[in-house]
Amino acid sequence: MLLEMKDICKDYPQGKETVRVLKDVCLQVEEGDYLAIMGPSGSGKTTLMNLIGCLDVQTSGDYFLDGEDLRNAGSNRLAEVRNRLLGFVFQSFYLLPKLNAIDNVALPLMYAGVPKKERRARAEEALKTMGLEDRMTFRPNQLSGGQCQRVAIARAIVGTPKLLLADEPTGALDSASGNQIMDIFDRLNAEGTTIIMITHEQAIADRAKQIKYIRDGILSSRREEAPTAEAQDGEDGEAHA
Repeated sequence: MLLEMKDICKDYPQGKETVRVLKDVCLQVEEGDYLAIMGPSGSGKTTLMNLIGCLDVQTSGDYFLDGEDLRNAGSNRLAEVRNRLLGFVFQSFYLLPKLNAIDNVALPLMYAGVPKKERRARAEEALKTMGLEDRMTFRPNQLSGGQCQRVAIARAIVGTPKLLLADEPTGALDSASGNQIMDIFDRLNAEGTTIIMITHEQAIADRAKQIKYIRDGILSSRREEAPTAEAQDGEDGEAHA
C-alpha cells in the first residue's frame, strides 16, 4: 500500500466558528494505481489534494505514505517527503518565467542536492520523454500552453517520484492539447507511476482506472454523488486551497 488515509478530518477557523472541510475521509492507493477524484466547487477536493501532497496537515485521523506515519511530521520532514516521493502538476504550470525549459525541470533536483552535471542530464532526458528535445532552451513565454504543461510534467517526474499528483492538469488547455497530456499520463501509469488526479471533467476522469467522488467533504465511490454538470462548470472555489 503506497498511501492510506484513515478517518481524515480537516477543520478551518471561520470567524468565531470552525468549519469542517473534510469529514472522516478514508482512502487507500496501491502502487501503480491511477485514481481520479471529482467534485464540485467547494467540495473539499483541493484540500484533500493538499493533504495528500503534504502541503497541509490534517486536524485528525491518520495518514501513511510509503509506510511512514505522517500524523506528527513537522514541516521539515514533510518537505523532505514531498521532494523524495511526490511530483506535482498544476493547472497553471507554475514555471519560472526567467528560466528556460531545462532549468525549470532541473529545479527540484537542485533543491535535492543533485550535482549540476547530473541534474542537467536528467532534465534533458525528462524533456525528451515529453517530446520537447527541440524546446529545451525556450522560456515559458516562447512555448504553447500544451508545451508548458509538458515541461511541468517533466519537472514533476525528473526526481522519479512514487506518486504523481495532478490538479486539473488539462483545465487551461484546448481539447487537443489536453488529450496529449492525458496520453502522457496514460503512458506514465503504464510504466509504473502511481497517479492521483483532480478533475471536474468526466471525460478526463474516465481515463483513470478508478474514480472517486467528493461532495461536502465526504469521499465516496458512488457515482450518484458526482457533481452535476452545472456544479462542474468553473474552477474549485475553496477558500483554503
